[in-house]
Amino acid sequence: MFTPSQHDVRRFFCEVFRKQQANEILTPLEAIARDWLVQHPEYADQLSDADAALAADYSVERGQANPFLHLSMHLSIAEQISIDQPPGIRAAFMGLAQRLGSEHDAHHQMMECLGEMIWNSQRSGLPPDGAAYIECIRRS
Repeated sequence: MFTPSQHDVRRFFCEVFRKQQANEILTPLEAIARDWLVQHPEYADQLSDADAALAADYSVERGQANPFLHLSMHLSIAEQISIDQPPGIRAAFMGLAQRLGSEHDAHHQMMECLGEMIWNSQRSGLPPDGAAYIECIRRS
């Protein structure tokens, strides 16, 4: 399993932003990331300076949203939907997107459920509960 560091993730998104701005060829994963960058133009300043991005502190105490965490969650959810893992997530996503009238808004609701599932797993010491994750999405 690939487990990138915080700096790896930040470098990845900054490099995708740079390549997108320069009209360079992107890998398939970079193209997916670019699509989310385009939907979040408010992150352009953070993405345009890789050195500042690597040094930035997005701790809860500072009260700033972490654009790299947000974009990473979009990528994770997009991958989950594309492979329907956990099973049923694609249908739950489609239902939520239809109810909300927006795939992007559905992703944002799913982020809450994903965060809850991860938090519960860390707190309990048990593996993530995919069924509870799907149920949370269906209730959203």
